[in-house]
Amino acid sequence: MKHPNFQLSPEITRALNLGAPIVALESTVITHGLPRPQNLELARAMEKQVRDNGATPATIALLDGKIRIGLSDEELVRLSESKSTLKVSHRDFATAIVKKADGGATVAGTMYAANMAGIKVFATGGIGGVHKESAFDISTDLRSLSEIPTLVVCAGAKAILDLPATLEVLETLGVPVVGYQTDEFPAFYSRESGLNVSARLDSPAEIAEFAKVHWNLGMKGGVLVANPIPEKESISKSRLEPMIAKASAEAIEQGIHGQALTPFLLSRINELTKGKSLKANIALLLNNARLAAEIAKEMNAKKKVWAI
Repeated sequence: MKHPNFQLSPEITRALNLGAPIVALESTVITHGLPRPQNLELARAMEKQVRDNGATPATIALLDGKIRIGLSDEELVRLSESKSTLKVSHRDFATAIVKKADGGATVAGTMYAANMAGIKVFATGGIGGVHKESAFDISTDLRSLSEIPTLVVCAGAKAILDLPATLEVLETLGVPVVGYQTDEFPAFYSRESGLNVSARLDSPAEIAEFAKVHWNLGMKGGVLVANPIPEKESISKSRLEPMIAKASAEAIEQGIHGQALTPFLLSRINELTKGKSLKANIALLLNNARLAAEIAKEMNAKKKVWAI
């Protein structure tokens, strides 16, 4: 890939040239999602999880205004310690490039960059969606899932969101929501939501076959794979709901909205759960990285029959 605003690490360039399985990883979890030093520990652990399961990790971020596909450990440290990083989605790339800024790529931003680099699989925590605080506050993640042919492994949508509305938008946009070994859409910290997925598949091989068929039919959007948080780290929906309601009311009272809303809500819920939600967040991220690597390997085995 040759583009003046993109820079691929030697490891990612080599993996692409060899046709090896690669898993894209976002970086807003490092810059805006977790506190120090857990952000760096998590970034390293996710990359290790991908490697241990047979794929190459490609953490995507902006450094000095360059869209970086794959980071060295020194660059992960720099990103984790920076106090002036931007949160970069579609609309923010040009700003970060012009200002030669550092930035963490959101789910939508990571999908865009990964697709430009030819990477088909992406692991994240939870996607964005429709916020409860305002029906007009809808994450760019949903539009990106309808337009960018990437397979996204997540633990559902973030629990702070309006989950029924989020699934309705995904249905309207024609995005398949695949439950991994579950018929129920997971709710980030919780395994249960009371909402159905559009299809259930029980192995990485089945998911890879599903994605192959989906894109060979000419579909141009993504595939969302909902992977429930490990049971021992999950927090029940009934326990979380009053805490989410309290955090949401505080956000409205304080006038917090836009890109600042999700970090505020996640931080406040971590306080209300006395740190349990942070542990859950880390557990589900590692679980998603593992599954994404397994899927990437299966997709790589089928690459000769891919249409795009």
